[in-house]
Amino acid sequence: MSWVEVLGFVSGAACVWLATRQNVWNFPVGIANNLLFLWLFADAGLYANAGLQVVFAGLAVLGWVWWVRGGADRRPLVVTRTPRWVWPAGAAVLALATVGLTVLLSATAGSAAPFWDALTTSSSLVAQVMLGRKWLGSWAVWIGTDVVLVGLYASQGLVLTAVLYAGFIGLCLLGWRDWRRALVPGADPAQVAVPV
Repeated sequence: MSWVEVLGFVSGAACVWLATRQNVWNFPVGIANNLLFLWLFADAGLYANAGLQVVFAGLAVLGWVWWVRGGADRRPLVVTRTPRWVWPAGAAVLALATVGLTVLLSATAGSAAPFWDALTTSSSLVAQVMLGRKWLGSWAVWIGTDVVLVGLYASQGLVLTAVLYAGFIGLCLLGWRDWRRALVPGADPAQVAVPV
């Protein structure tokens, strides 16, 4: 266990807890977490999960803008149900990205677990975009992703990180419950503006 893993643990837990509370500070804390996990995962040979941290940092900036000004009339977003079209679109992105990344990682020397690394990277991207739009279903995708990540990280000797992701499952359940309570009656996710 390294100091990078310990700081990743603390910043990751803080980020997810802030997201469950709909606190916009989850984004800057998340960016710090991304930098720590980039280092940690690259060192462990989980290259897709390492590269994912760079994409996550970009998505954090986008999510930050969406949460603050992405709602109707450029107001803050409100929690809405996931639009129906998102599920098949997300599944297609997940499948295509997983296949593509698995092929790429299988040809990369030192890649520790190409398929599982690719699958969790792809599902994490889908979940993060959904979270950025404040769609309730993001928590279901995060829970499924985190279950797989617990096993992946434990298999690579990242025990503290595996424990962190087990804790994330509990936080995701809390976030799902709290976001369900925050649903705005009658809010239609199709009519929530997306800034250009």
